[in-house]
Amino acid sequence: MTGDGDVKATDTLFRILDRLREADGAGVTALADDLGLAKSTVHSHLSTLKAHRYVVQEDGVYYVGNRFLELSEYARTRRKEYQLAAEQVSQLCAETGERAQFITEEHGKGIYLYCEGGERAVHTESGVGREVFLHSTAAGKAILAALPEARVDEIIDRWGLPARTDETVGDADALRAELDEIAERGYAFNRGENIQSLNAVGVAITRPDGSVSGSFSVSAPAHRLDGDRLESEVPKLLLGIANELELKIAYS
Repeated sequence: MTGDGDVKATDTLFRILDRLREADGAGVTALADDLGLAKSTVHSHLSTLKAHRYVVQEDGVYYVGNRFLELSEYARTRRKEYQLAAEQVSQLCAETGERAQFITEEHGKGIYLYCEGGERAVHTESGVGREVFLHSTAAGKAILAALPEARVDEIIDRWGLPARTDETVGDADALRAELDEIAERGYAFNRGENIQSLNAVGVAITRPDGSVSGSFSVSAPAHRLDGDRLESEVPKLLLGIANELELKIAYS
């Protein structure tokens, strides 16, 4: 039976790993100070992680190790549909010249599984493995619109509706009304709600049983993704790509 001490130790282990990533490497003393832990505790955890090759040590500084790549690639490709989505992201990127991505929902947040930038794409923080609040992105809102209302309520209760920009929807009733509109038309908009002056369109992917696999989105600066391109051209392209993937999922 796992005791409270084991649970606390596991929690500490993940706090250390998260801090190593955030700080892009750190020593024992810095980690202990940042996390409010004893240096002996930090050293013990780092020694264990190093022994299992999940961290590396360079000149007294510890970094997250490349062995995590094996775990992350397994997570990203454990479902056949996730592997199939990679092809569609590349197609979206090629046809729009902008940034295309595929995300899935885990624990009430969006996780970027695939991201690709076209010839005109603007670099953003939406890298593979990054988490994002669902309510502030086009891909995330597309997912929310396809989820049962009870699940949406759970996500709002857990994470709230934090503002990313002045345009982020922060009222639950307003969000639910928007989700109804998204469900009816089949695609979601993000008009500078996650990153100022960056617009996006998102479309959800559903499995044959009605559950949500994830969503595609295309994002670009507002001056390029606006008007008919935002409201008609890119949504039509995304709906076609989504339909292709749903058919592949159903018959693969």
